[in-house]
Amino acid sequence: MAADDDIVALSAIELSRAIRARAVSCVAVMEAYLDRIERLNPVVNAIVALRDRADLLREAGARDAELARGEVRGPLHGFPQAVKDLAPVKGLPFTQGSPIFRDRIAESDAILVERMRRAGAILIGKTNTPEFGLGSQTFNPVYGTTRNAYDPARTSGGSSGGAAVSVALRMQPVADGSDHAGSLRNPPAFNNLFGLRPAYGRIPQAGPDVFTPSLAVEGAIGRSPADIGFLLSVLAGPDPRVPYGIEADPSVFAEPLERDCSGLRAAWLGDLGGHLPFEPGVLELGQSALAGFEAAGVRVEADRPAFDMEALWQDWLVLRAWFTAAALKPLYENPRTRALLKPEAVWEAERGLKLDADRVAAAQAGRSAWYESLRRFMERYDVLLLPAAQVFPFAAGTPWPKTVGGRPMDTYHRWMEVVIPITMSGLPALSVPAGFNEAGLPTGIQIVGRNHAELACLQLGAAYDAATRWVERRPPPLLDA
Repeated sequence: MAADDDIVALSAIELSRAIRARAVSCVAVMEAYLDRIERLNPVVNAIVALRDRADLLREAGARDAELARGEVRGPLHGFPQAVKDLAPVKGLPFTQGSPIFRDRIAESDAILVERMRRAGAILIGKTNTPEFGLGSQTFNPVYGTTRNAYDPARTSGGSSGGAAVSVALRMQPVADGSDHAGSLRNPPAFNNLFGLRPAYGRIPQAGPDVFTPSLAVEGAIGRSPADIGFLLSVLAGPDPRVPYGIEADPSVFAEPLERDCSGLRAAWLGDLGGHLPFEPGVLELGQSALAGFEAAGVRVEADRPAFDMEALWQDWLVLRAWFTAAALKPLYENPRTRALLKPEAVWEAERGLKLDADRVAAAQAGRSAWYESLRRFMERYDVLLLPAAQVFPFAAGTPWPKTVGGRPMDTYHRWMEVVIPITMSGLPALSVPAGFNEAGLPTGIQIVGRNHAELACLQLGAAYDAATRWVERRPPPLLDA
């Protein structure tokens, strides 16, 4: 296997096997991916803070020497991996997309980075993200805008926009990401990929307050559910530093995902009874994609839980502002750093700092009521299905859509409301491709499982992928440019 294109075309699972069998060297793998990055990254700006090529090739050579001695670090041995710039990687820039931290170098690794290193990955750089991950559009004043893999004039989505585009264009085999408000669902939908938002605690996250479960989780983006499961098997598992970690063996995610899905029941939530507006064509593509589940033997019914969705949105706004303000308070209260915050960050901080304990508690109670409503609803269904986005990828220079389907958007994230009910539920969700509009722009739908049922989501996603093959059928045109 000599051609660069042959190497980067391998799935993550295939690449791991080829490296461990010494069918391809770690140096050849690194060269292939760096060549692809050199050719395509200037067009899309997905990978930032890229390390020196010579240093990376030296590390790859050291991995080959280990293999020659019969030493294999783990499943990611020799893998080039770029980490989302919301997570620290020791020795690399850690800007979070903010000019405040333009020159900051991380002094330690996040837990998921520790696990990547231990599994043999070579950390090549970071993937781009919006400032502090705020907004589903990847642009910031430090690194600029990340562009869509299918149309560089369009947005990549966010906040895991750099991660999604780097995987779609084969600039890394598989990627980590994080998701509060759709950041592992919207970018895969915008770039014809798969993205998993796991349950809270599946991938442990250390921080200053490990006793307050966050709305944000770490997850993965890949070209197949199997590749996501492969990375999840490395990143998941308990850690003594995180009291709410899920105590379960993560190796199950690396096992084959084949499953007979005949007889499974799925509820198609659609636009939540007219609550959500959509750009023309998005909802229709989602509905047409249901045939892929039916081909796998799934019985799909249009249904939705009875709940006040506007009240749920308002509760999320409170919790979003509360969590965000806690993180941004020192920067907001300092006039020098406040002047460097983007308007959306200032808006979140000001709202969050005005909240009292009663309002936060009421929002948490509303979230709990939603979980219980959904739990009861899912006694009749194995999974839920709903769109992963309300619009197609829009112009890269547009910060966020001001209207959707003729309806004004009253916040910078209202246009992504379709992901919020799942965020508020804490249930796992797998974003899967749903097809393309006439302009060649992709969209996706969410497979939502019961609590802690990530494996079931991946298994159904694999059956759907076998029936549709969107990633194989419609690769990004840039790959042939």
